[in-house]
Amino acid sequence: MTTTNNGHEAAILEELRLLLRPAGGGLYLVSTGAAEQKALQRRFYAGESDEDVSGAFEASLARLKSARVVVLGVPSDTGAGFHRGSNLGPQAIREALLAHDPGLRAYYDAHDVVDAGDVVVVPQLLDDEMVSFPMRQRARAALYADVPDDVRDTLPVAPLSIAERAWRLILALNPRALPVTYGGDHSTAWPAVKALHDAGRRFCILQFDAHTDLLEARLGVRMCFATWSFHANDLIGRKQRLIQVGLRASRFPREHWERTLGVRQFWAKDVNADVDRAVEDVVAAVKATGLPCFLSNDIDGTDDAHASATGTPEPGGLHPDVVTRIIERVGREVGFVGADVMEVAPMLERRFDGQGRGTTLPTAVRYHEASLAALVRPRAPGSFVPVAAAAQAG
Repeated sequence: MTTTNNGHEAAILEELRLLLRPAGGGLYLVSTGAAEQKALQRRFYAGESDEDVSGAFEASLARLKSARVVVLGVPSDTGAGFHRGSNLGPQAIREALLAHDPGLRAYYDAHDVVDAGDVVVVPQLLDDEMVSFPMRQRARAALYADVPDDVRDTLPVAPLSIAERAWRLILALNPRALPVTYGGDHSTAWPAVKALHDAGRRFCILQFDAHTDLLEARLGVRMCFATWSFHANDLIGRKQRLIQVGLRASRFPREHWERTLGVRQFWAKDVNADVDRAVEDVVAAVKATGLPCFLSNDIDGTDDAHASATGTPEPGGLHPDVVTRIIERVGREVGFVGADVMEVAPMLERRFDGQGRGTTLPTAVRYHEASLAALVRPRAPGSFVPVAAAAQAG
């Protein structure tokens, strides 16, 4: 490797250190919740002190270049629209994963999975385009106090912008990395999709959701939980490359969205009426794109009996068995270029099983495990589709 390349990689890692925090540490906490945050970090990194956590986090960053899968938490819920609380999603998902599998880190190490930690979040901000120049300068001074002025003035301050920059840097360091995001509200899916596309990947999107998220803007806001799919659909070229499954809360019927925006939709009532046929049809729709798949899994696509801890739970949704079947089939027969689990808001749990435990986090863990199993499986042929090949395919 040349000295120039070494210098470039060092610069990328240096900037990532500014943008990221150890897993569970993206939320800025002073008192309430701080002890729980530190306890999670010590369990996750198998350390006994803050220094141990910092050292293990640094070791994770050093492994990014060779990682197969990279996990990033985006603990931001500013892009939500009803109940908030998904800012605690990434931390809760990691807690649940550790409780479910104490050998999680060993599994990650064995399969070249790197948890790159959390995007640092100023909780009142969403996207840099929505932040005034004076506010950006104040936020930069707070977030990057020890950074030289000429560098500090180039750095993002809002969660979506920081996440996009982080994913761009990770993909520059490791162009074949497969991103996994823990949200956050569903707007936090956008940074990985945008960064992957701009890095040269071409893919379709399989989205589990109760809602279409297909508004061009919501109350003047271009990027939020209700608009990200509109912009992602445009980004990937429409042509039924966005496949949405589990829909049941919309002002317009399926025909409207498919006709006006060129998406493909499978509404929950139709899936539930004939599950076997629906699974085959969804897999066929993904295959028909001729592209590998990005999986975006809003937990509210699942029926609220199994996922009530979310900002907008809806009855009449999908059973986790159905969602998992589709993930496993698409992962095995098509292949994923990335995945996420979105909108888990653990403090909003409403339904409990007979043992008093919430159902949402076990469901999220199940989805993460199914997604991760598909991502670490040997890649399906054509799972990396560069720009030129995609252009030839139309």
